[in-house]
Order: sequence, then structure tokens, then C-alpha cells
Amino acid sequence: MDGPQTTKNYICTIASIEEINKKWDYEIALHPGNNNWIVWKEEAIKNYNKGKSIPFYGILDGMIICEATALIHSDTVQNSDGLVDNQTAYLCAFRTAAEYQGLGYFSKLFHYIIDDLRNKGYTKVTLGVEPDDEKNLKIYKHFGFDEFIKQGKESFPDGTVIDVIYYGKKI
Repeated sequence: MDGPQTTKNYICTIASIEEINKKWDYEIALHPGNNNWIVWKEEAIKNYNKGKSIPFYGILDGMIICEATALIHSDTVQNSDGLVDNQTAYLCAFRTAAEYQGLGYFSKLFHYIIDDLRNKGYTKVTLGVEPDDEKNLKIYKHFGFDEFIKQGKESFPDGTVIDVIYYGKKI
């Protein structure tokens, strides 16, 4: 997809480095004392600068209200086998500000992401979710992620280990 997609005061776009810094600084401020967010910011910027990720933002009246990132290189994804390759992008960091959840903004961003990735030659997207995260499981099923890929474990920078189920969707 060429350029941002605009609907009234809402635009879906690939983030700039300035927007990435602004969004990550906001997330770090929301999670004081949790150094995982600082490490994740450094990784996000490194991956963006090396062309290994595509951060997508939904911006309403100049404010970033939702986001998701497509990881497009295997060394950016834990348990990457079957999750990312030259035709498969791994989607992560689905976030919407609480006051904008359920209003359709993320849905518009998701469709923008899928169109952009399809135009770049991707034919499949994957994601991971914790097994007991019923809210997100329901959302992902709604978006068509119904192909079970595998289960695995992921580690946070602080050493926390979580169980993850991976799903895919053809695009």
C-alpha cells in the first residue's frame, strides 16, 4: 500500500522513527520499573533500522492510538521456524489505547497491514498468543487466525517464560 490511509481524522501508516520513539517512550512510562519495555524499545528500533520489521500505527488527530508490528526476518522472532520467511510475516505488539478499544480503529489498521503485506508479496501472516488469553484469542479468531501452527515457550528480557500458541492466516 502506498502512503498512509486516511479516514477523516484517523490515518493508518507505517511509522516513522520519530513516531516509534514517541510510542515506545509512552509504553515505558506506562510500565515504570519494568525494564522489559526498555529492551523491547531498543530491539524495535534496531529491527526497524535494519529493515527487519514494519511498525504500523493508527493515528487519530495526531495521537497514536493503536499499533501492530510485522516482523519479517527469522532472527527477530522466537521459535521462528514456520512463523516467518520470505512470504510469511509474524505480527506482534497488537495494542490499542483503552479508550479506543472496540471502536473499529484497530480493525481498520489490521486491514491496512494485510493490504500492505500482500502488496509486498507476503502470502501468510502468523502470531502468537498465551493459551489463557481468551480476549485476544477471540479477537485473533475473528481476524481469521484459525490455522494452528505449533506451541512453544518464549522468554522476556527479564527471564520470565510464557507458553505461547501460534496461529496463521493466508492473505
